Amino acid sequence: MNLFVIDIGGSTIKYATWDGEQLDAKKSLPTPNSWKAMKEQFIAEIKSSTLEFSGVAISSPGSVDTQAGIIYGLSAIEYIHRFEIKKELEQLFGLPVSIKSDANCAALAEVWKGHAAEVANSAFLIIGSGVGGAIVLDRKLYAGPHLFGGEFGYMILNEKHQTFSELVSPVNLAKNYSIEKADGKSYDAVHVFDAVQEVLAKKYVDQFYANLAIGAYNVLVSLDVDRLLIGGGISRRPGVVERLRNEIDALLETKRAQDQTAEIMSCKYLADANLIGAVYQFMTEFS
Repeated sequence: MNLFVIDIGGSTIKYATWDGEQLDAKKSLPTPNSWKAMKEQFIAEIKSSTLEFSGVAISSPGSVDTQAGIIYGLSAIEYIHRFEIKKELEQLFGLPVSIKSDANCAALAEVWKGHAAEVANSAFLIIGSGVGGAIVLDRKLYAGPHLFGGEFGYMILNEKHQTFSELVSPVNLAKNYSIEKADGKSYDAVHVFDAVQEVLAKKYVDQFYANLAIGAYNVLVSLDVDRLLIGGGISRRPGVVERLRNEIDALLETKRAQDQTAEIMSCKYLADANLIGAVYQFMTEFS
């Protein structure tokens, strides 16, 4: 089965083909600023391939109703929400189309061939511009009747009503660091984590881990899964999972919940997770 695979992101769209065994012909392009331009980009990319496709598998931001083919929720791409996008894309491509949320696609990739393949129950924290999440119970995604299952980023974590996404967003971390440093430069999160020996950078990195641990603790004691997996760009940094595990263990001990001993791991699939999960979703729907 040959599939055209798309991972829609706030700043870039990833494209690949699937030949029944693996991803190929991977590339990234800037996300267009309108729905019309996005459709034009889709058509240009699928026509650039010499393969004959059986369908199109899409990973998307937002809360995706796979049955209705509508993207609800919020994302950085406002123009893809709240209309029958799946139906319109099927007409555009002349092919069957599947759409699943990006965090759920990442989870599906891990359940299919990754670090959640051998456990029944798992939860996912995908750290991007905010926090995406997913819940897998008995090896099946749990979205909930209102599509909020796994939307951990909405959790309020302090008296200021700041959400999990706001508090651990690498984008917010870098922005606040740049403001406080006040040297006229704009820094990214990579710089802040790399400069952890600096007092100001250490302050923001410590806050990041403290807030991430609190959110992860809440997920673990609420769901009691076998394994918690951490994804997104931050998970590629050495030592992230180890430090998070230590911070969570300290919270569990303080609150006398140390019998919660779920494994904490990074995801196996990083940059390709959404693409692989989108393929699995298509195969589930149309095989």
